[in-house]
Amino acid sequence: MKTHHVAGVAAIAFGSLTLISGGSALFGAVDMGAVVPFVLWFNFLAGCAYVIGGLLLIIGHRLALPVALTILIATATVFAVFGWRVFAGDAFEMRTVGAMTLRTFFWAAMVWVAMKARGRKSRL
Repeated sequence: MKTHHVAGVAAIAFGSLTLISGGSALFGAVDMGAVVPFVLWFNFLAGCAYVIGGLLLIIGHRLALPVALTILIATATVFAVFGWRVFAGDAFEMRTVGAMTLRTFFWAAMVWVAMKARGRKSRL
């Protein structure tokens, strides 16, 4: 199995788990403590993009890289705004810092995999 296939499956799994956990928090099934609403909504909606990005990686589609890069930039932007809000004194959960760090690094890795997959295709 090629690296971009494994990465795509991981992205789909991550997206599915994101939709489940975000949906549970948003729609009241689980109390998540001091959630930051815009981060929670972003992550929930991004879960759909994760699944799409994962599918594009699996099939080696030319849009896999731009989608992964868009997800990375959007995630890093939301993380930065979250950091600004924390610095301003808003309540937050430490697990949000960890989750956003994980998401940012995960999508940086997906961008790298998509770049490598695109590079291999152009040499064929």
